[in-house]
Amino acid sequence: MDRMRLGLVFVVAAMLGAQTGRDWQAVFAVDKKLLGVKGANPFFPLNVGDRWSYRHEKDTETVTVLAETRMIDGVECRVVEDREMKNGKTTELTQDYYAIDAATNDVYYMGEAVNGGKGGSWLSGVKGAKFGLMMPGKPKPGQKFYQEQAPGVGMDRVEIVSDSETVVTGAGTFKNCIHALETTPLEKGVTDHKWYAAGVGPVKDAEMVLASYSGAYMK
Repeated sequence: MDRMRLGLVFVVAAMLGAQTGRDWQAVFAVDKKLLGVKGANPFFPLNVGDRWSYRHEKDTETVTVLAETRMIDGVECRVVEDREMKNGKTTELTQDYYAIDAATNDVYYMGEAVNGGKGGSWLSGVKGAKFGLMMPGKPKPGQKFYQEQAPGVGMDRVEIVSDSETVVTGAGTFKNCIHALETTPLEKGVTDHKWYAAGVGPVKDAEMVLASYSGAYMK
């Protein structure tokens, strides 16, 4: 390949936010007109009424897709409630905001409100924060991307390390799961492992394991 063609390849890659080396994708070439609440990602369902319950010893977590939406950064986003409990008492209540690309079924993370907007809260388009990719419509091993891009608040990033793992949970055994390794430059050395099953969604997050799930999309 001659130098001119090689240079063109690098320019195009940069424009598309392509990953090189140990970099995570931070630029997402999406048309905001296609982002909204329509679409269906099998590994990250967002149908109204979908609910997942997780458990680890005395800790529980319930995630529910609400009927409400919120406009963020010019995009209509689906609101998802995440309630964490310990010994029967709520320890954290978060509203997460997601948008789906109707053309690709990629799910983007548009922000979150933690316990009414306290520490950890951010919104795309506010104070320099930008949306990140939560789950590709067609996830593949080797993909590396930022899920959160809120400097100093949330900078979670993910590398998909496998698409063929089996996860055993109280809600059943799931094959061909996506295994995502999560890190953040805000906490060096800290890692989190998450697994997602097609037709179900998240089935395990570190020690929190799926206990039950329900929803129109799920079978």
